[in-house]
Amino acid sequence: MSAIRRAIRNIQTSVDCPRLVRFSLHAPKSVEVEYANGNVYNVSAEFLRVHSPAADSKIRSVNGEKVIFGRRHIGIMSAEPIGNYGVRILFDDLHKTGIYTWDYLYHLGSNKFTLMRNYIRTLKKHGLTRDPPRRK
Repeated sequence: MSAIRRAIRNIQTSVDCPRLVRFSLHAPKSVEVEYANGNVYNVSAEFLRVHSPAADSKIRSVNGEKVIFGRRHIGIMSAEPIGNYGVRILFDDLHKTGIYTWDYLYHLGSNKFTLMRNYIRTLKKHGLTRDPPRRK
């Protein structure tokens, strides 16, 4: 984690996103990010996984709409800094191709409730659930 701390020391991101001052991994359940404007966001593993910026994030296409489901109990195994602009998170379903930029984490944190509400509505609309499928 010290590499992540070093990488974020002097990071300047886009104009409307404050500078990241702290990234904390609380494996396996969440990450916490703090920005220079004082905003602190605790973002769950499930939320991060379903909002993965990766193109190949194991999505089910339902009537042309892309939906990730069954990730309620997903865990975070590790996080590694990517340059000085983001982090790659490895989940326990072995998904690791998404790079979460500091700007994107700020967006997720500041819109967490709206995004989660919309995600749950989408699942309900397609008869899907946040719970993983039961094994036989």
